[in-house]
Amino acid sequence: MFVRRKKNRSGTTSVVVVDKHGGKFKELHTVGVASDEQEVAALCEKGKEWIKSHLGILEFDFESADSKALEEERATAVLNNIDAILLNGAKLILDKVYDSIGFNRIGDSVLRNLVAARLCQPMSKMATAEYLKSHFDEDVSLSKIYRYLDKLYNTQQETVQRISVEHTLSVLGGRVEMLFYDVTSLYFESFAEDDLRAPGFSKDGKTAETQIILGLLVCENGYPLSYSIYNGAQYEGYTMIPIIDDFKQRFGLDDFVVVADSGFMIKRNLSMLRSGGYKFIVGGRIRKVDSETAKWIMSLPHEDGQYHERVLDNGDRLIVSYSSKRAAKDAINRTKGVERLRKAFASGKITKDKINKRGYSKFLEIDNDVDVSICEAKIREDEKWDGLKGYVTNTSLPPDEVVAQYHGLWVVERAFRISKGTIETRPIFHFTEKRIEAHVCLCFVAYKVYKELERVIAVLNLGMSVDTVMRIAKTITTIRLKLPLNDKIVAKTMMLTHEQLALKPLFDLLGI
Repeated sequence: MFVRRKKNRSGTTSVVVVDKHGGKFKELHTVGVASDEQEVAALCEKGKEWIKSHLGILEFDFESADSKALEEERATAVLNNIDAILLNGAKLILDKVYDSIGFNRIGDSVLRNLVAARLCQPMSKMATAEYLKSHFDEDVSLSKIYRYLDKLYNTQQETVQRISVEHTLSVLGGRVEMLFYDVTSLYFESFAEDDLRAPGFSKDGKTAETQIILGLLVCENGYPLSYSIYNGAQYEGYTMIPIIDDFKQRFGLDDFVVVADSGFMIKRNLSMLRSGGYKFIVGGRIRKVDSETAKWIMSLPHEDGQYHERVLDNGDRLIVSYSSKRAAKDAINRTKGVERLRKAFASGKITKDKINKRGYSKFLEIDNDVDVSICEAKIREDEKWDGLKGYVTNTSLPPDEVVAQYHGLWVVERAFRISKGTIETRPIFHFTEKRIEAHVCLCFVAYKVYKELERVIAVLNLGMSVDTVMRIAKTITTIRLKLPLNDKIVAKTMMLTHEQLALKPLFDLLGI
């Protein structure tokens, strides 16, 4: 709505209030006619006052109010026209980041809304539907969510991962140099088993519940690339090669170094990595090497920051380092573990079935196939390895870089922490294979959005974590007003507090 001047044939000028709606202009009010420029200017001011009096929404000046009563009347008129107050600051950010990655190519608003809800307030799908309506005014019914999960599983999983890879490549200059792999377990609040759900070794300590195994590939800086889901009883060592081969085939990338911890250092994996032409860095199981190599390791000086290298019979390089901090930690952990064993032994809780190679139970032994005891010789032998760490590689990288890249595995560990913590990937409440895999895919997208937001925050040097930004953003509201004459909706996002204003550079960069 605005004031317009109209030249008349008589030479006079008409001043009118005009509104544009649907591409057409409509005259709402004739203010008057004048021939003198000063008079025309005065009529224009009257026109502006008319707009104020009828729509105190677009331009509101309390100081020009004739009285306190008029001031209150105008304020009430504005308040009465509020259509909605949305707590959508976080969603405004997440929507822009979601689009910048390329997920808008999916062309379905349900995924967008589910991702935002997962990052803002992870909860059950039923509670998510209510949250989307109450906070963002998004009508996404529970049945619509479930229908979309089926659609995500059937047609969009591949697209999601491809978009993620393409965006990651664009961020990294078109090349992935390091491929970090690890697995975790995701449990269910259920004991029912099927082809996918099964009890197994739980990294969450949920020994009774069924679970699935999630394998995750990430690259430098923790950007997610691909994932795979396995039966809960699957031995994790057998999961690595299939997902790497699949990644290479789907995306045509092979000029990278595979990095994994010692749990994946089995002959089968190393043989398949070599035959597949992959470069790799894996944690070395130095306590299981041959006697000659073990003798060499024991002869090494215990000096911090020193790396020692030995070529193995198969041509791989074994790099060994020593850390006094690691040695102290190893000693403390062993002392605590042995103390627990001694207490259990004293109480009579140690039985034959407790003997295994996991943890500090390795210090137990059986005498005459009957008596269980703690072997002091095993404890003294274990002490010799304190502070020593091995790495096996077929690359030509310098030893210090091999170690540095191996320590980069923390990015996968952090990915799992964020996924299980902020995003709450588990526990899983779905029970069909399709819904389970769709849920994991949704969480994968949410983690990708999280990482991209983290990158943008770093570019802006805001000095905040993603969690802090989200906490503040969730306090930012958008007020929607409905214009009484033309039924238009105008909206304004309110940033009032010091914390909220600190996010303005982020809003500006994202074009919010």
